[in-house]
Amino acid sequence: MSVKRPFNTWTFDKHCEAMDWTPAPEASLSAVAADNNDGASMDDADLVIVGVFAPAKDDDAEEDDDEEKEIDPIAFTGIAKDMDEVLGGALTELAAENSKAFQNGGSAGAMTPAMRLVSPDGSMTKRFVLLGLGAEENDKGVESTTIMKVAAAVSSACHDQKKVASCNILLPSKIDGDAALKDFSTAFHSNLYADNRYRTGKKIEIKAETVKSVTLFMEGSVSNDAASAIATGAQLAKGVSLAKDIVNAPHNVLNSESLADTAKRIAAESGGNITCEILGKEECEERGMGAYLGVARGSETEPQFIHLTYKPSGDIKKKVGIVGKGLLFDTGGYNIKVGMMELMKFDCGGAAAVLGAARAVGDITPKGVEAHFVVAACENMINDRAVVPSDILTASNGKTIEVLNTDAEGRLTLADALVFVDKECECEKIIELSTLTGACMVSLGKKVCGVWTDNDDLAKDLADISKQTGDKSWRMPLEKEYTDQLKSKIADMTNLGGRYGGAITAALFLTEFVDKKKPYAHIDIAGPAWDDKEGATGFGSKLVTEWVCRQGE
Repeated sequence: MSVKRPFNTWTFDKHCEAMDWTPAPEASLSAVAADNNDGASMDDADLVIVGVFAPAKDDDAEEDDDEEKEIDPIAFTGIAKDMDEVLGGALTELAAENSKAFQNGGSAGAMTPAMRLVSPDGSMTKRFVLLGLGAEENDKGVESTTIMKVAAAVSSACHDQKKVASCNILLPSKIDGDAALKDFSTAFHSNLYADNRYRTGKKIEIKAETVKSVTLFMEGSVSNDAASAIATGAQLAKGVSLAKDIVNAPHNVLNSESLADTAKRIAAESGGNITCEILGKEECEERGMGAYLGVARGSETEPQFIHLTYKPSGDIKKKVGIVGKGLLFDTGGYNIKVGMMELMKFDCGGAAAVLGAARAVGDITPKGVEAHFVVAACENMINDRAVVPSDILTASNGKTIEVLNTDAEGRLTLADALVFVDKECECEKIIELSTLTGACMVSLGKKVCGVWTDNDDLAKDLADISKQTGDKSWRMPLEKEYTDQLKSKIADMTNLGGRYGGAITAALFLTEFVDKKKPYAHIDIAGPAWDDKEGATGFGSKLVTEWVCRQGE
C-alpha cells in the first residue's frame, strides 16, 4: 500500500529534491480617497477599523505614572467624527469603555475590542474597532515603523474577527503617500504568513481565511500610483515569506540541492528578469574554491554554488553583489555543537534573506542596477570525508587557511563566494549576510544585526534603509589590531580568532577575500534571523531588496 506524504521529503535512499513554498495570502488590499470613493461607503464592510491619533505630547510635560488618572474623552475629527455622529456616539462610547487600555490610541497598533451593531431589520451585523496610531506629532510625518505596526494590527484583526469577508480602514490625512502604502502593504501581507507545510488536519491554520477584500480609506491624497505602491509592498512580502520558508524548513527537506531548486524556481517565475546558474563540484574545483568545498565534503548532497543574476532593461548604472551564508544545517562538524542543535537549520538565514530579496527584486524590477545574488550551499556534517581541525584549505584567491575549529565553517564558504562576486562578477559594491557568530548575539541581542564596513557611505546607506524597513542594525567596529588573532604558524591565516571579539575577528577574516578598494559590508544576522516564539523572521530580505533598488537611482 502506498501512503501519500503530506510534504516533500527524503526517502530512505534519496534526499529531498524540492522544497514547497507557502502560498501568498488571498485577501486583496486597495486604497481609495475617503472623500471621493466612487460611491463606496466607509461602513459598507463586515469589519470597520477607525484609526485615531492620540493628542500630541507636550515636550515639557512630566511623565504621569498615575494609573488611576482619568483619560480625557477622545476627540474624533473629520470623517471619524461624522461616522460617530451617524452611529449615535457609539465610537465615543467604545473609546470611553476601553480608555485605560486604549489610551486614546497612544500606542501604535493598539486596538479596542470589537463593537457589534445590528442593522434595524436585524439582517446584518457590523463590527467596529478603534485602532491606535500613536501620539500625533505636529512637526513631522508618520514613521515607517509606525505604519508597519498599524498594518500588522489590521491583519491580526482580520484574522481574529472570525467570518469577516470585507474590512474597511479609515486613516487620517497625516498618513498618505505611496511610501506609506508600500510600508502598509508589506507589513499587512507579511503578518498573514502561516507556515502550514508540515501540518495536517486541524493543525492547519490559514490566517484571515475568510477575508476577500481590505480597503484603506485615506483622508489624505491617493495618487495614481497607489495600486503600484501596494503591489510593490506585496512583492516585498513575498520575498520575506520565501526567506521564512527557507529558514523554517527542516534538514530532511532542505539541503543544497533543494535550495538550488528554489533558486531555479525564483528565476523561472521572474518573467525572464532573473537568470540562474548553478556551479557543481567540478566548476567549483576549476575555480579553486577549496574553502567552500572543504566544508561541503561532509554533506550528503553535492555542493550547489547558486548564482542568480538580475539585469534591468535600459542602462546599468551600478553592478552589485549580495552574498548569503547557506549552511542548510550546522552540526559544528568534528567540533560538534553541545547545545541548540535543533535550531541549526537557521544557519541558512543569510541565504534565505538573499534569495527572498532576489524573488522580490525580480518582481519589482528596479532600474539601473545589475544584481548578483550568490549562495555557496552545503551542510556542515560529520563523515569520513569531512574537514577536521588542523586541515589547511586553499581559497579561490590563493590564500591558505588553517582550520582550527570546524564550527567556524560559515566564513570558509563565504570566502569563496566573496571572491566570486568580486573577481568573476566584477561587482562594484558588495554586501554579505550571515548567521555567523554567537558573539554578535551577545553584543546586540536578538533584534539587531551587526554591520561591519570601512566605507562610511555604505554604512550610512544601510543605516537609513534599516530604519526604513524595520530590519534593525548597528554599525560595529572593524578593529584592525585584532587581525593578529588570525595568524597561523603554518598557513596564511586561521579561521578562528581568540576568545574575545569573535564577531570582529570573523568580519576581519572576510575582508581578506574582497578587494580593499571596493565598498563591502559584512552583516551578521545571527540574532534576528530566528524568533524563539514565532520561528523564522525573514530578517534581511527587505533590507537587501531596498538596498538593491536604491543602487540604480
